[in-house]
Amino acid sequence: MRVSSGPAFWVAVAVAVLVAGAMLSLGASAATGASPWAALGEPYIWYALRFTLWQAGLSTLLSVGLAIPVARGLARRMDFLGRGLIIGLFRIPLALPALVAVFGIVAVFGHTGLLTRGLMRLGIPSELPLYGLTGILIAHVFFNLPFAVLLLLARLEAIPAESWRLAAQLGLGAGSVFRFIEWPALKVALPGVAAIIFLICVTSFTIVLTLGGGPGATTLEVAIYQALRFDFDPPRAVLLALLQMLLCGAIIMLTRGAGGSALPVPGAGRSNRRLETGSLQSKCVDAALIATAVLFIGVPMLSVILSGLTASLASLLTESIVWRAIATSLAIAACAASLAVGAAWALVTAGRMEGASGARALTSGGALLLVVPPFVIGAGWFLALNRFGLAFALAPLVLVLINALMTLPYAIRILAAADAASTRDHHRLCANLGLDGWTRFRLIDWPLLAPAIAFAAALCAALSLGDLGIAALFGSERLVTLPLLLHQRMGSYRSADAAGLALLLAMLCLLLFIAADRMAERART
Repeated sequence: MRVSSGPAFWVAVAVAVLVAGAMLSLGASAATGASPWAALGEPYIWYALRFTLWQAGLSTLLSVGLAIPVARGLARRMDFLGRGLIIGLFRIPLALPALVAVFGIVAVFGHTGLLTRGLMRLGIPSELPLYGLTGILIAHVFFNLPFAVLLLLARLEAIPAESWRLAAQLGLGAGSVFRFIEWPALKVALPGVAAIIFLICVTSFTIVLTLGGGPGATTLEVAIYQALRFDFDPPRAVLLALLQMLLCGAIIMLTRGAGGSALPVPGAGRSNRRLETGSLQSKCVDAALIATAVLFIGVPMLSVILSGLTASLASLLTESIVWRAIATSLAIAACAASLAVGAAWALVTAGRMEGASGARALTSGGALLLVVPPFVIGAGWFLALNRFGLAFALAPLVLVLINALMTLPYAIRILAAADAASTRDHHRLCANLGLDGWTRFRLIDWPLLAPAIAFAAALCAALSLGDLGIAALFGSERLVTLPLLLHQRMGSYRSADAAGLALLLAMLCLLLFIAADRMAERART
């Protein structure tokens, strides 16, 4: 029986066509006109490559290095008030649009930000050079610190209860507990966590575009965008795209088999009880570390809310372009999320029917999309469609397809984990009863997997809703998304409008997850 193999086959064909079409377009552009290899001698190319690696390395080091003590603090202090809220706060940046976070970071660390004004009132002259490497690092740590904390916390919470009982019987101190129990667990997860964060920072576009501050802080993806939209230099764009793919491929190959999970484990916060209590000094240190992380994550988000509420939302909502941008963004996000979740489900169920090895092959295939970043695929299709004058006419379709491709690996990981648990408990019973296909999905899979499916759909829609990279490449007067409009208002120094748009974008993402929770609850009843 191969009911799910047909859809999975066509999903694989569609992904192959999208990726191969982009690669062929880049190759055709390289074959016509000036050779892209001629640009290898340009210092700008190598500076962009060096800066990409430099900022990604520093961002990874800061994010993971700071996440270790924060995760240990949360793992050791399981009973303090508000722990669940803090873990919930750390989940928010995972789906927060990058441009919204950038607005909040500028509101806190910028020239007239809260931090600068606060230090001036204390008589401490301080002006943080936000635009450049400093701002990029702050923004990347804002996103990746909570991400790393959740992953490492999940690993610490998975330590068996027997280890804690043995540590209590032996009277191990905090140093020995870290050396013999916590560090071996963290050491398994750290390579995978660092690899994921490094890859995210290498392919970061929105943060570098808005906080880079000019040619002095340019990554490969931003350089591709500039080569296509400003200079229209296809050979240079092709060379940069090739370098980007080689870099991402090298990262994945070097970290192949590294430990760690691509997404936080649902239910983080319920772990085996630790028997150690710790000294008052260690409790104060843990509290200070957690409080600092909460302020670093929470204050920019609070600034977005306060700035948005003080903006003239009523006046903003009278503009037709705002409503058009909202409608366009929601339509693209809904279509992209539907495609991504549907494609992920087809691959996951096909892997289930092919057995363990087939499941691993199909569900791991989504990770290969990281070798060819979505922006590179967008660049290839931009060049292909531009030859026929269709780049902007077909922009909505391209945005939907590439955003679906961009979020497919996340959907696969979420649904594969949930389906594995469901299959372990119910697959034999379904086989004995002859339940399969639509009947099995309606009676068995949907009630059990509705929370995972709803979360995957909400996450894919939120990521698509907040995308600026592909929208900036294909955007025009006829196609304006909410992140693109927000970026334009920020660039023209219309701070009040930008604050209102940032709040609207954040509210839309929040509503997506609220709707997902309602859908999951309704499916369970």
